[in-house]
Amino acid sequence: MNSQLIPLILFGIAAGFSPGPNNIVTSHSAYNFGFKKTIPTMLGVISGWTLLSILLLLGSAVIFTKFAYLQIIIKILGSIYLFYLAYKISFTESKSGKKVSKPVTFVNTFFFQFVNPKSIIAGSTAVSLFVDVQNNYLRDSIIFVVIMFLLAIGSQITWCLMGSYLRKFATSEKFMSNFNYTMSFLLIVCVIMFYV
Repeated sequence: MNSQLIPLILFGIAAGFSPGPNNIVTSHSAYNFGFKKTIPTMLGVISGWTLLSILLLLGSAVIFTKFAYLQIIIKILGSIYLFYLAYKISFTESKSGKKVSKPVTFVNTFFFQFVNPKSIIAGSTAVSLFVDVQNNYLRDSIIFVVIMFLLAIGSQITWCLMGSYLRKFATSEKFMSNFNYTMSFLLIVCVIMFYV
């Protein structure tokens, strides 16, 4: 793993910091509700991603290889959930015109990791590339989980700060509406990218 440490970190940065469902939802939440109210959203992503990484290390990658249809089912469920999130983001106002007062919850983002195609594909790929199951499996696994955990924290905080920063420019309803539509559109693009 020592020789693979830098490539693992670079892979983790590319996978964790690039636009994807988790980062878009976090940024949207920070933009609409502020940093403090987005903390549970971020914690859900971080803890869910860390648990997913551990499960992938414990053999989920082997299960997906044996039962390829499970990945297809997860991809479809994840896509449906992302379309639902895109809809919710686009229409953050209720019929009465009042803003929705709560961001996406800890529970939602935690469990979403297990149907998020980007997380599963990135995690499975990283495990197969950077964890040597023949030699030093335990050591490699611990290093892998610690790095993925730290990068998840960094990624979520970065995207949350971006959303919070953009909030300063939200001087009109039109700007906020356009931001929400843009975030919605990006989520839909993520779904399309899973199938291309």
